[in-house]
Amino acid sequence: MKKYQVWLMLILATLFWAGNFVFGSYVVNEMDPIWMTFSRWVLALFLLFPIAYIVEKPNWKLIKKDWPFLIMIGVLGIIGYNLILYSALEFTSSTNASLVAAMNPAVIVVASVILLKEKLSKIQLLGFFISLVGVVVILTQGDISRIVYLDFNKGDLFMIGAIIVWTFYSIIGKRLTLPPISATAVSTLFAMTLLAPFAFSQGFPIPDLSPLALTGIVYFVLFPSVGSFIFWNIAVREIGASQSGIFLNLIPVFTAIISMILGEMITFVQILGGLFVFLGVYLTTGLLDKKLSAKREKTDLRKSG
Repeated sequence: MKKYQVWLMLILATLFWAGNFVFGSYVVNEMDPIWMTFSRWVLALFLLFPIAYIVEKPNWKLIKKDWPFLIMIGVLGIIGYNLILYSALEFTSSTNASLVAAMNPAVIVVASVILLKEKLSKIQLLGFFISLVGVVVILTQGDISRIVYLDFNKGDLFMIGAIIVWTFYSIIGKRLTLPPISATAVSTLFAMTLLAPFAFSQGFPIPDLSPLALTGIVYFVLFPSVGSFIFWNIAVREIGASQSGIFLNLIPVFTAIISMILGEMITFVQILGGLFVFLGVYLTTGLLDKKLSAKREKTDLRKSG
């Protein structure tokens, strides 16, 4: 596959995920986060299983080996993350939510160091703290004195919770032997089975939704749930997780652009905080370390030549 095709897939994947933040902020006004999560992923199942079968041709017997992890990632990544994200969008803007979420790659790296004993360089550690500064700027809206009074937007704090949940989801996901699309399909099935009693206990809100909300649900199913995931996994197979991860920084950029088109104002504080987050993620994910290592290798080769 040509590089420009891979890049296009990554751009589309992040664009679709950005739309999840924007559409979510509208749909949550009409629909409970539980039903938003349930309807989105139940419908996605009808696409995920056939696509997994066609693309990956998985050995379904591996479910017996992976089932505890599949249930855990279903509870964390499918139920937990989405419930917290949609709850956050009841209280904060889609732009703020995506900017805070942009710190996720840095948190995953640090958590991997703590839980999986992976190594972290000084530059990566610096990057984590720079990202943290960016999130604090966003949380406090540039007024650092709010830290003393614990005066934060509830939605932004929810997004911190979403980051933590997604971090554990990502780390546990590394233990799976099922291929990624198949694992998502099976974990989603487990998750929706667990979530169904809670959803149905609240009634059936679909008939009362506006055309905008129904459009949002269709969008959730086709694009962030299915399209993004497939494009992302194809790209990771082609160029690797590190290079693909750079494109995650496009999510808040796309979210801000879409929000501006829809009339939301982007503040200087959001831009400043976002820049800190992006810089921190760039350092923490080890991209600078890799470039420096590559330069050292070239220098050593020249010296030895």
